[in-house]
Amino acid sequence: MIAKSPKNNENLAKIGVIVAGSAPPIEGFKEGLAELGWIEEQNVNLVIRVAQGQIDRLPEFASEIIGLDVDVIAVIGAVTVRAVQKATSTVPIVFSVVVEPVGDKLTTNLRRPDGNATGVTTFDPHQAVKQLEFLKMVRQTLTRVAILSDLDVSECLSNSNREAAQKLGFQPQIIRVKGPLPDYQAAFSAMDQGRAEALVVLEEPINAACRKQIAELAAVRRLPTIFAREQADAGGLIAYGTSLREAAKHMAVYADKILKGAKPDELPIEAALRHELVINLGTARKVGVTIPLELIDRASQLIN
Repeated sequence: MIAKSPKNNENLAKIGVIVAGSAPPIEGFKEGLAELGWIEEQNVNLVIRVAQGQIDRLPEFASEIIGLDVDVIAVIGAVTVRAVQKATSTVPIVFSVVVEPVGDKLTTNLRRPDGNATGVTTFDPHQAVKQLEFLKMVRQTLTRVAILSDLDVSECLSNSNREAAQKLGFQPQIIRVKGPLPDYQAAFSAMDQGRAEALVVLEEPINAACRKQIAELAAVRRLPTIFAREQADAGGLIAYGTSLREAAKHMAVYADKILKGAKPDELPIEAALRHELVINLGTARKVGVTIPLELIDRASQLIN
């Protein structure tokens, strides 16, 4: 157990934090820690590294943070978990924003995780269908949908979205881009050639880092988009899903328990599925679509 009221800086608990995409979820993690009594520079130090979609930097970050003798490593995203697991089998890992822990081979058991990692999954088997239904509501003639994915992560999320599109009778076009300098011009040219009528931007590292560029390119083409909830600031038409901030906040519960002596394999992996719907009315005007009142009434936030 880590002491919560140390007398000097050397006795502070130390948490390494690694994020594959962009930084906002870290604030949720800090908020969760504070609510549990862990205050930066008082009884805990955070060592933070943010890759901004540059996946090739994750092994470097993992080695660096492990070398700092941290008590636990908090990570955002499955690709980050995998990089840290390759670097250590002993330092406890807590994670959030992992879609399919078993499908991504991070563990074989959700109730009693094997290895040194546990945390929060944001997987909702119904989310992909719901996102497509929202796009159908704003473009009723929708038949062709592009799905933008990060080539440096597994295909679990893109495959589930492909299946959801096919289930609804849409023709999906999976387009995968590679960081750190993704060629979104080529990606959108492929959408043009595929006659895409809407775009699903998957909640993956390089898309998170480049979300505003994606939204701008889509708006120029008057292409309705749906992003993850945490990317509502991109300027896309719709953002929907679980808040990454809330998922990262829940991850703090795991870090707290481990700092107090619990082991990762004693802490079941839980789902964080508090959905929020954000609609950008300004983007609707740019794209030339009308948002149905039914959708507006369901929104938790409207952006003008």
